[in-house]
Amino acid sequence: MFTINQLVQPETIEEAAAILAANKSSMILGGCAFMRLGAQKIGTAIDLSKLGLDDIKELDDEIEIGAMATFRAVETDPVLNEYFNGVLPKAVSHIMGVQFRNIATVGATVFSKYGFSDLITPLLALDAEVELFNGGRMPLTEFLDKPPAKDILTRVMIKKNQRQAGYQNLRKSTTDYPVLNVAVANLQNQWRIVVGARPPRAKLAAQASAAMSKGNHSAENIEQAAQLAAEELSFGTNMRGTADYRRAMCRVLVKRAVTGVLQCRSK
Repeated sequence: MFTINQLVQPETIEEAAAILAANKSSMILGGCAFMRLGAQKIGTAIDLSKLGLDDIKELDDEIEIGAMATFRAVETDPVLNEYFNGVLPKAVSHIMGVQFRNIATVGATVFSKYGFSDLITPLLALDAEVELFNGGRMPLTEFLDKPPAKDILTRVMIKKNQRQAGYQNLRKSTTDYPVLNVAVANLQNQWRIVVGARPPRAKLAAQASAAMSKGNHSAENIEQAAQLAAEELSFGTNMRGTADYRRAMCRVLVKRAVTGVLQCRSK
């Protein structure tokens, strides 16, 4: 359980940023879904619900997902279901129940860089970008590598293109965190293979992606790419699985995801 000394609801993003900077114990609130699992004392909690950041917009050349958009909004959005084989709605649909998905927010998950995230993995595969109030716009890959900073994530942006994508995950039960998850995307034979819940946060398997991008989509080459992903990435042990088990399952999930994307492209 967490406790809050003061709750504020700023009317503008500038006001929210000023409050965040002025108070060392201040914190931006998302849906608070995962905060309820631990114990934390928050001096000033900043609620962004009045800033209109809960929408999903289709623009001319990209799709914008507001930081306060819920997982349920992602799951049911018609635009996100239309693009990229509906990989984002499919990924979040695995997460616990509808009640939970109605409160968990995109911005809180991405900004917190959760290692177990089902959302960050496909966002990386889609080469998404993020926008921060102070930090500006940058690739999600760059943001994930930056050290923690007091800032406000306002949106996630994805370029509208013909990228084909797929998602695979392994869970002990439908309501548990993933043991491992994989997202794969292909645009004009440029592949991105991403593995998450290792249990560290999702990471691009660069060597495996390059192997698939050579254009040879034989069963042997897919097997090689899956093996490269398992070898180049690090895996850890926790209560959900050992490093060796995750490495073995990485090969399986990468093969499944790549094969699924190839089948979608051939339809």
